[in-house]
Amino acid sequence: MIPRGFTAYLGAGSGVAAYRIGASHIDVAFVGGDIYRYTVLSAGQPNLDEMARRARGNRGLATFISRVAHDLYERKL
Repeated sequence: MIPRGFTAYLGAGSGVAAYRIGASHIDVAFVGGDIYRYTVLSAGQPNLDEMARRARGNRGLATFISRVAHDLYERKL
């Protein structure tokens, strides 16, 4: 299920279901239902930019999060 206001993530076989990009954050909804917010302050601008690029491209977001940004979220929503 895609949360209201989120964009479906179309990466095949991904653990990411959807995302929502804001001015200084990205919210990532995972297949299991958990939603995490990554911000400029928690993850850094370069990581946030890379996550947004991968989200929009529907490729590699879950891998990037698991390898680089896993613990860099600001909070669970």
